Amino acid sequence: MIILAVDTATTSCSVAIIDKRSVLAEVTLLREETHSKHLMDMIHTAIGFSGLKFCDLDGFAVVRGPGSFTGLRIGITTVKGLAAGLKKPLVGISSLEALAMQASNSQYLICSLLDARRGEVYFSRYRFLEGRLKEEVEEQVCAPENTIRDINEACIFVGNGSLLYQKMLSGMMGDLAFFAPMPQNTIKASTVAFLSLNKFQNKDTDDIDRFIPYYIRKSDAELNLGFAKK
Repeated sequence: MIILAVDTATTSCSVAIIDKRSVLAEVTLLREETHSKHLMDMIHTAIGFSGLKFCDLDGFAVVRGPGSFTGLRIGITTVKGLAAGLKKPLVGISSLEALAMQASNSQYLICSLLDARRGEVYFSRYRFLEGRLKEEVEEQVCAPENTIRDINEACIFVGNGSLLYQKMLSGMMGDLAFFAPMPQNTIKASTVAFLSLNKFQNKDTDDIDRFIPYYIRKSDAELNLGFAKK
């Protein structure tokens, strides 16, 4: 099965094409510009590098969130258009799960943290058991210190939130805090693609027309409007 995957959840933008066993092509950029300026060019570049055509793809995977509101909309709108136009199935993948998978070579508890701004993080916890990643805490948004209050074991932190709050996490957890190597903190579209394979094989795909970003919390504009009304 050949999958094209896209991630636009953070400041990085990644596109990959995989088959069941290997990465055929992958392009990842880290820029401050909006992803809409280069995403389609990256998709065409990945297609060109892979030696395939769009009609050779069996499905699409895209990060559904949480993450940047604008970034998620760009990635999801683009992938939905391609999937609908080519009449191919679509699977949405969690940004936090993708990060955890990139740190799954650790035997420790895995805590994925993404900067949510306003002094908060999106987070969840996972364990890699029997060859599968298992979620232990429901995805949520909160202050970074609240993500570790009930942890009393070694834990590896991954994601841009872990980089942003590394000093605080280390101070609170001491020797129980570990941090993923730098490259693992950037979501790779190939990780998103491989996570989607089981869903495709089990026909657990998403309804293209109803598929929307998973933000967890309201946008800054909505929050500011709420504050203004108080």
